[in-house]
This record gives sequence, C-alpha cells and structure tokens, in this order.
Amino acid sequence: MARKLPRADEAHHRPEQHRLGQPRAGHMGRARVEVEFDEQTVLGALFGQFDTNLVLLENRLGVYISARGNRVVIEGPDDPVARARDVLKGMHQRLLSGQEVDSGAVDSLIAMSVEPTLEGIITGAPGGAPPIMIRTRKKTIVPRSATQIDYMRALVSHDVIFALGPAGTGKTYLAVAQAVAQLISGSVQRLILSRPAVEAGERLGFLPGDMKEKVDPYLRPLYDALYDCMPPEQVERRLASAEIEVAPIAFMRGRTLADAFVILDEAQNTTPAQMKMFLTRFGQNSRMVICGDPKQVDLPGGVSASGLNDAVKRLEGVEGIATVRFSTADVVRHPIVGRIVEAYEGKNDGKDE
Repeated sequence: MARKLPRADEAHHRPEQHRLGQPRAGHMGRARVEVEFDEQTVLGALFGQFDTNLVLLENRLGVYISARGNRVVIEGPDDPVARARDVLKGMHQRLLSGQEVDSGAVDSLIAMSVEPTLEGIITGAPGGAPPIMIRTRKKTIVPRSATQIDYMRALVSHDVIFALGPAGTGKTYLAVAQAVAQLISGSVQRLILSRPAVEAGERLGFLPGDMKEKVDPYLRPLYDALYDCMPPEQVERRLASAEIEVAPIAFMRGRTLADAFVILDEAQNTTPAQMKMFLTRFGQNSRMVICGDPKQVDLPGGVSASGLNDAVKRLEGVEGIATVRFSTADVVRHPIVGRIVEAYEGKNDGKDE
C-alpha cells in the first residue's frame, strides 16, 4: 500500500530516507523518521479505513505521513514527529494485544504522548511491571488520558478513592470495570453500586411501581457500565444471587460492607451526614470508590451542602485514601463533549479545588 499526499514545499525536494527509528533534525528544525512494523496483519486497522487514522495524526500534530507496505515515514517539526512515532507504536501495540483502535483511542494516545510514560504504559517496561490495564470478560481496558493512569493505579493500591471531575472522564466506568475484574478474580465477593436516587432528598414515593422500579431509572448509568463489562446473562445471574447489588445510598444504612467493592456515583449530591454514613460502612477486605463532580451539586444548599466536598476537605491526605482530580482535558467521550464542558466551566477551571 502506498500513500502520498502532495505538498507544495515538497515539489522539488524530498529528504533522503532515514531508518534509525529516531527523528533526525533537518533544515529549519525539521525531522524525518521511518517506522517499520513487523506484524502486517494489523496494518489495515492501524492506518484506518481510507487512512483515516493517519490523516487524524497529521491534522492533530501537524506532520506529514506517507505509508508504503509496512513502512511509515513521518516528516515535520522535531517534537511532533517524535510524538507521532510514539502514537503509531502505541496504536500498533494495542492492536497486537487485541484492542480496537478508533478515533477516540487515537485522540487519547495523542493526548498522552506529551507524557514521558506513554511507551511504558502501552508496552510495559522491559523486565518490569506489565502495562496498566483492566481485564473483564468482555474487554481489556487501558488508560485513555494521563489522569486515568493515576486513577487506575489508585484503584488497585488504595482502600478509598475519591474521583473528582466532569462528566465523560471515565470516573465511574473505570471503577465499575475494576470492580468487575476483582469480582471475576475472586478477590472480592460482592460488587455494590450506589448513588443518590434523586438529586436531593431521595423522595421516591410519587414514582410508579415497586421500590426497584422507582430507583432503577436513577441507577441506569451503573447498569450500563456493568453490561459493557460483563455478558448480560452473567450480570442477571449475579444480580439475582446478590453478588452484584445496585441500590440507592439510603439502603446502605446499618450495614457493614465486607469483602466488597463499593462504588458511590454522583456523590456530590449526598449530604455530609449521608457521606459519613456511607464511608463508615467500610468493612474488611473491601475497596470503596466515590465518584462525583464537585461543581455539579443539585442539593438545595449548593456546593456548601455537598457531602463530597466536605469529605474531601476532611480526608485528603489520610493514609489509605487517594484523591484523583480529572479536568476537561481528560474527557474521553466524543471530542465535542470536552469542548462543551470547557465552554460551561471556563478554560481556567480545569482542575477542581
């Protein structure tokens, strides 16, 4: 396969080929690097239909990419060329490990390419720790932003994790995936997913149906994450056997949650009393993840009434407790979601205080 994109400044000059796999500076700070891929069966997915992945790299990083067979030549300014090379290698490694590479994955790798840890995350350090990933029955999940790297590490190293930030950053999804992985491996016996049933007060009586029918609509995002990580029949079986429990936070009162992975979503809409009650349910051999956006509080008293904000102020820095803050730069849904969040919150409001 050959790919040539004509460019005016190349009409009379093409740099000589360079095969060392490292960018070489040319005139006016330009570089050229050639990357050769040994496994050719994944090249179609690597380049994308009609070379869409290569075009995306060109547009995002401002480089020129040409492909012939299993060789790719990247030209442009030094740093973007180096980043494009690392992203292509990361994409190739993901494909070899059975991961899909779509435009979202390419965007996330580009975002992480400014981090010095990208190659170690994708391939694993030689002779060192394996790549950071979460394996479930349906898929293997790898980090798609720099903050997700810290979050995924915290999910396996701390007892209580506060995940703070805007929608679309993967806070709840990654927590559910890690919980499913630990349930499957047997390291916990139960998976408990909870959230405030409504924005304030959990007043459910006016809704039709029994209690499950009343609260299920509010817990739908948690079910969606579950079904994305496990086959439907397994989710239903484990729900029936109470290995997986999805319930509003009010149902946690008076319980001790031992041998369990416990997730509280939309935690910004808990009161301080509810948050204290929830945190003190923690039992032996358990892990607890509290997810929420401190800026999106729907309680009548606003931000000052949020149990999430109160808990973070009290507990940040306590041994065994991690706090991970996501920003609009970590949004991994459609790119327009990140731009929408940024427009509402303001460009200078990236990290939650």
